[in-house]
Amino acid sequence: MFSDRDGQIWFDGNLVPWREARLHVLSHGLHYASCVFEGERIYGGEIFKLREHSQRLIRSAEILGFKIPYSVEAIDDACRKVVEAQGIESGYVRPVAWRGSEMMAISAQRSSIHLAIAAWEWGRYFDPEAQLKGLRLDIAEYRRPSPQTAPCDSKAAGLYMICTLSKHAAEAKGYADALMLDYRGLVAEATGANIFFVEKGKLLTPTPDCFLDGITRRTVIQLARDSGIEVIERAIRPEEMESFEQCFMTGTAAEITPVSEIGPYTFHVGDMTNLLIGEYKRETMPVANEGAERKRA
Repeated sequence: MFSDRDGQIWFDGNLVPWREARLHVLSHGLHYASCVFEGERIYGGEIFKLREHSQRLIRSAEILGFKIPYSVEAIDDACRKVVEAQGIESGYVRPVAWRGSEMMAISAQRSSIHLAIAAWEWGRYFDPEAQLKGLRLDIAEYRRPSPQTAPCDSKAAGLYMICTLSKHAAEAKGYADALMLDYRGLVAEATGANIFFVEKGKLLTPTPDCFLDGITRRTVIQLARDSGIEVIERAIRPEEMESFEQCFMTGTAAEITPVSEIGPYTFHVGDMTNLLIGEYKRETMPVANEGAERKRA
């Protein structure tokens, strides 16, 4: 239970006991989804791509029309303090910012802005045995919305409602997750991760024009290009998956997770997928080594 744990959470500028990190039930963020968040991985006591996550958190809030009252540097520092206070070597960090309870209506310009940061030990997001064979994905009923319909560039809490619904529906059918199409019927992403495909030695991924361009996604694209792999970002029609040989998901929680099945389409866990898994692990090693060096100093 996440509400009943030992430890500390950084809340509006101070470390407070975990069980006392509370918000009012009439907070605007709860009722009207004026809330943004991040998910960050800890390797060897250090947070991977911390600066990029803090920058995106601030940008997400700006897109939703509010300003987080802390700088990027202050958020970085707060995240590190939480990890240190919790003594976590391998785990997850969750910064979250929201409008408070001063106004209870659609309009909330005078609401206070709150920021909390929690961290906890966390291993694999998906079942490790299933990951070795590749995950089975359903095709979701709900679709990612048009940029003219929702603030797709923000990591906003409200955008994840249909993700929860889609993942629950997939799990009820025995799948691990679901692939979401976009408002045009094109391949978009999984419920909480970006998607990649391999075809004839090339790496394909949908253009992120109506869903989040993930930090892990960008990292994997760069790792692939550094490895001499051609990366193509383009619109992908669902029926094209029949010709794709490999598939994997990327995300802070998922890292790089192979996929063996999406609806009627099947894939194998091949050399390119395993190569990029290895490269990603090597990419996170300097972060872990930096944490070890800091502790020795």
